[in-house]
Amino acid sequence: MFDLQTMRDQLAAHYDLAPNPELAESMSAEYARMSRVVTPFDWARHAPYVAAILKLKKERNAVILAHNYMTPEIYHGVSDVVGDSLQLAMEATRVEADVIVQCGVHFMAETSKILSPGKTVLIPDVEAGCSLAESITAEDIAQMRAKYPGAPVVSYVNTTAEVKAASDICCTSSNAAQIVAALKEDTIIMTPDQYLAQNIARDVPQKNIVWWEGSCIVHEQYTPQDLRDFREWNPGTRLIAHPECPPDVVDEADFSGSTAGIIKYVTDEKPEKAMLITECSMASNIADALPEVDFIGPCNMCPYMKKITLEKILWSLHTMSEEVVVDLDVAEKARVAVQRMLDLSKELGI
Repeated sequence: MFDLQTMRDQLAAHYDLAPNPELAESMSAEYARMSRVVTPFDWARHAPYVAAILKLKKERNAVILAHNYMTPEIYHGVSDVVGDSLQLAMEATRVEADVIVQCGVHFMAETSKILSPGKTVLIPDVEAGCSLAESITAEDIAQMRAKYPGAPVVSYVNTTAEVKAASDICCTSSNAAQIVAALKEDTIIMTPDQYLAQNIARDVPQKNIVWWEGSCIVHEQYTPQDLRDFREWNPGTRLIAHPECPPDVVDEADFSGSTAGIIKYVTDEKPEKAMLITECSMASNIADALPEVDFIGPCNMCPYMKKITLEKILWSLHTMSEEVVVDLDVAEKARVAVQRMLDLSKELGI
C-alpha cells in the first residue's frame, strides 16, 4: 500500500511546497495555458510543485508524456508531450531523454517501455490501472482464437503487455477502422472494447468483426437518454462522443471520434457550445486554446487517471521510483504487435 504521508513528509524535507502567490505570479506563462479552468488560488498551490518538477526534469534528463485525460496543472504545467494513446506511443519511440515519466495509466507506461526498452520508464502511481485493460488476459485471447480459427486478433492499446504479446496487431480509437479495413482476412477479432468494436463494425461493414465483451467504466455509463436530456437542457450544444461509448450513444451524438479526433473537430468547427461525452479533463485541457467555445458539463471522471497527481510526479522523479519493467520475452512479442500498428498507420497515412 502506497504510504502517502511518508511521501509528503519526505518531499517537505527537500522542497518548499507551501502555496506561493509570488512564485505563481512569476510563472504566469505556465498559468496562461490553464487560466480558464484553474483559479489563481489553485495555481498558487500548484506552482511550487510545477517549479520543482521542471527543475528535476532537467537534472534527470527526463520527459513527461501526458495523456489528454490528465488534469490541467499536469497537462499544461509539466508535460513535454500530450496526446491520445497513439500519439504517446509514437512519441515514446522518438524521445531522446534517459527517463520517460508516463502520466496516464499503467498500460501506457508498459507501451512506452516496450517501444523504448533502453529507457527508464516511471509511472507516478503504479496502481493507476484501467478497467478495460484488466477485462482480458492472454488466455482469453487464446479462447477467441480457438472460437474463430484463422481470424487475426486486433487488440486495443488499452491492454496489458501480455495481451499485446498474444495479439497480431494493436489499434487505437483513431486508427482502428483503417487498420481493420486493411487486413486481408474477412473475420477480425477485436479486443477488449466491445463498444469500439461495434462502432468499427458499422464503419467497416465489409468485415465480420467479432469482439470481447469488455468496456471502459467512463464511457459505458453514458446512455442515449443522457444525450437527449443534455440537448434539451442546453439547446444548440454540439454533443461529441468517444467511440468507446455504446453505439446507441454514438448515434445520438453530432460527432464521434478519438481524443485527437475530438480535439480536431472542436478546433475546426469552433461550435458556440460543446459537450464532450468522454472523460472530464478533455474539455478542461482544450478550453484555453478555444476561448470562443463554451464547454458544457457534465462528464464522467476516470478514477485511475486521477491517481496521477503533481505530488506523485514529483515523488517519482525525486526518488526515481515506480519503474515499469516488462518481461523481455513478453516485450519482444508485444513490440511486434505495436510496431505493426505504427507501420501500418504510417503506410495508410494516418
